[in-house]
Amino acid sequence: MISAKNLIRHELIGLKVEVVDSTNKFHIGIKGLVVDETKNLLIIETEKGIKKIQKKGTTFVFEIPNGKKVKVNGTIIAKRPEDRIKLKVKKW
Repeated sequence: MISAKNLIRHELIGLKVEVVDSTNKFHIGIKGLVVDETKNLLIIETEKGIKKIQKKGTTFVFEIPNGKKVKVNGTIIAKRPEDRIKLKVKKW
């Protein structure tokens, strides 16, 4: 079960997401559904189409299934999805 504490070690595809801060100011405010991810990108389906957002330098707010919103620094999740499962993070 996805919770705020273990979100970075779970699958992000299917979660609602919003970009709240980014080194690219044009990305701020983009929100939608995560449809795919790579080591360096989150691919988000928005109302205006598919957007590819770089993880490093971006702060995301994910909505987990219980309705809570969790803010995540993209640098922490800038790994392949299968490598994030092995992450051992004390506090993020």
